[in-house]
Amino acid sequence: MLRLLTIEFHKLRHNKASRVLSIIYFGLLTSIALIAAIKFDIGVIQFHLADAGIFNFPYIWHFNTYMAAILKFFLLLVIVSMMANEYSYKTLKQNLIDGLSKKEFILSKFYTVIVFAAVSTIFVFVVSMILGLIYSDYNEIGIIFSDLDYLFAFFLKLVGFFSFGLFFGILIKRSAFAVGAMLVWWIIEGIIWLLLMYSYRDISSSTERFSQVEVFTQFLPFTAMGNLITEPFTRLGAVKSLANAAGETINKSYDIDIMSIIVVSVWTFFFIYWSYILLKKRDL
Repeated sequence: MLRLLTIEFHKLRHNKASRVLSIIYFGLLTSIALIAAIKFDIGVIQFHLADAGIFNFPYIWHFNTYMAAILKFFLLLVIVSMMANEYSYKTLKQNLIDGLSKKEFILSKFYTVIVFAAVSTIFVFVVSMILGLIYSDYNEIGIIFSDLDYLFAFFLKLVGFFSFGLFFGILIKRSAFAVGAMLVWWIIEGIIWLLLMYSYRDISSSTERFSQVEVFTQFLPFTAMGNLITEPFTRLGAVKSLANAAGETINKSYDIDIMSIIVVSVWTFFFIYWSYILLKKRDL
């Protein structure tokens, strides 16, 4: 494993675009801390975002992993360009000539995906811990280290997403088209969702209609990844108070869904397996 990772990071170290994108990505992850500086001062209305409780333990684990997951696109570009460069610079063929098997080649890419996801997760943990210790109203050990399962969900989400990008990178061989293909698939899932919503139009309750659609869409890759970490905003006390004042009640589960974990894990396996099958059958 170490030998394969050494080969991959040697390639990345000499790729300027990958270095720049990686720096931008981790720089943006750090910029989550800037949210604490956001203040609104409009007449008598004074609002400091950090005082709204977004950095309270254990809520911060949910909020920061959700926000950080939005930035995963930058590392996706590194993953797909990493694969496209193998074809452009003929390094794939050279690696195979030098004795690397196709299975080892795919594993080297998958190990790189895992390392990127793990480093991102550790980075978010450190940033969240620092912000929480500074701004959180709750600093008891039991509270600080509760809800850490959001970090696991974040890690799994990145591994699944990057594996998807790796598969398209091998399938299409061009980074721009690979990213475009992922965007098209995301649109297809949206169309499927709309068609299912239309097919259940006779159900008067929107909540029940959403539940029926979710029965099918939860097995789609992007939807399953999205379901790993639900939006955290309606979990805030201020948002719930506004909803109650408007006569609405927010009844929503924010727990990590075990089904989503299983579905994303299965998709990740297939993305890597299909990548290997493609490479195995392809004439290089």
